Amino acid sequence: MFVEPAMKWAQSYDPAHQWLLSAAWAALPLCVLLVTMGVFRIKGHLAALAGLATAFLLAISIFHLPLKMGLLATAYGAAYGLFPIAWIVFPVLFLYQLTHRTGSFTLLQQSLIGVTQDSRLQLLLIAFAFGAFFEGSAGFGTPVAICATILIGIGFRPLQAAGLSLLANTAPVAFGGLGIPMVALHGITGLDTLLLSRVVARMIAPFCVLVPFWLIWAYAGWSAMLEIWPAILVAGGVYSLMLLLVATLHGPWLVDIFSSSFTIIALLVLLRYWKPKRSLSPTLQVVEPQTQTSVNRQDGFLKQAILPWAILSIFIVVWGLPKWSQWLDSFSSIHIVVTGLHQAVLRMPPAVPAPTAESAIFNFNWLSATGTGIFIAAIVAGFAMGTRPAVIVKTCAETFVSMRFTFVTIAALMALGFVTRYAGMDATLGLAFARTGHLYPFFGTLIGWIGTASTGSDTSSNVLFGSLQKLTAEQLGISAYLMAAANSAGGVMGKMIAPQSIVVATTATDQYGKEGALLRFVILHSLALACLAGLLVLLYTSVPAITQIVLR
Repeated sequence: MFVEPAMKWAQSYDPAHQWLLSAAWAALPLCVLLVTMGVFRIKGHLAALAGLATAFLLAISIFHLPLKMGLLATAYGAAYGLFPIAWIVFPVLFLYQLTHRTGSFTLLQQSLIGVTQDSRLQLLLIAFAFGAFFEGSAGFGTPVAICATILIGIGFRPLQAAGLSLLANTAPVAFGGLGIPMVALHGITGLDTLLLSRVVARMIAPFCVLVPFWLIWAYAGWSAMLEIWPAILVAGGVYSLMLLLVATLHGPWLVDIFSSSFTIIALLVLLRYWKPKRSLSPTLQVVEPQTQTSVNRQDGFLKQAILPWAILSIFIVVWGLPKWSQWLDSFSSIHIVVTGLHQAVLRMPPAVPAPTAESAIFNFNWLSATGTGIFIAAIVAGFAMGTRPAVIVKTCAETFVSMRFTFVTIAALMALGFVTRYAGMDATLGLAFARTGHLYPFFGTLIGWIGTASTGSDTSSNVLFGSLQKLTAEQLGISAYLMAAANSAGGVMGKMIAPQSIVVATTATDQYGKEGALLRFVILHSLALACLAGLLVLLYTSVPAITQIVLR
């Protein structure tokens, strides 16, 4: 039985009594994190610890979060970083190492080259289409980890593969993990889930077409992008159309799964009948056309190449089914109440309509967690590839040791996010943007961008700022649906610069310690796409005729 906490602490969003200075204090931990990582090129775990230390000191001294609550928030966030987030990255890398040991990954590389020799089309198929499938079924860094490793296997440079995988993983994030961001947004705002999904889809759809063009341009340049425009248009067009149809007619749950599946099929059909005038290698050198490889002519080799990833896909989809996860939770999930923090912190107006107690319950759903499904899939795939049990155990241990600094980084980053949340520093930043008046639709979209960039999750961003967006929209006479959806639409553009995403990408590509270089590659793309999303939302809210169409 839960006992009501004896002490309650109310958040204050202007501790400096000057909103601009208070916002600067609130932004400082994120600035320390990004500057140490991106400018001074400090390794991820040290940069994360520096950001966490800054956030903790500010929370205690400036925002007056009680010391005990600050310590509990730090521990709670660190635990959440290790489970479920690190628990997803670890088994993915475990499977990747197994496929390398068995030679299956080499066969996959040869099979993909058999589909198309052109690296631009390989990037489109893997990072955009397959990445969207993994985002829709699992999320939490899974698509970046898997797609980046596959791209390296076919010849992309490690940091290049990591950066391009992050860039491709944008639009699908709004409906990732079987629609969890939309479900969370409905839960925090009380707005209709189906209408929210429709509005978000109409905000995201243009970017579903734009991002594939942007991806290939960032990789190969303008001229090389134009050479394969039919394939890019097919990928973006099919994905965008399916996204609109599924979100409008069904809801958020299967948007990414259906959209990515149809996109993969459309690309494979197109590539059977159409090829660019020249093919480029991953180093952007022209390659001579070759006949179909012997690997692709032998079904046995092809099946062996695809087998571990097919097993992974099946397990991810099954573990994402609500009924299956609910059944597993019924006898395995453990809910741990963080006594002294749970319902002891009050989020106050104007961040929320009325004082609201913040929950702090750690859900140790060890069996239904996506990472558990991936871990079991890795073991099953290991046996399916003929790997001896001793080799599987050895590979698992080696993977764990190689990720020791990654565990520290992810735990510190999530602790930073939880400290800023319970101290009210996130709401301070949001309220600063809310002062922009008629330009609020633009800056409100950037609130979502900051939320995802700081927490690493569009779902978390929606939970943190969903109520603020709804309340501010109602005060300004703007549709609450538009601004709640804008939070998610802006948030997806911040996914690629989230420190957690950066660390997952560098770990998956064996480039840990080079987070600064990766951040410098993606940050301008992220900011530019976020601003474009803000301008689109501003258009949607400024023109009544367009507003009616979007909300229909």
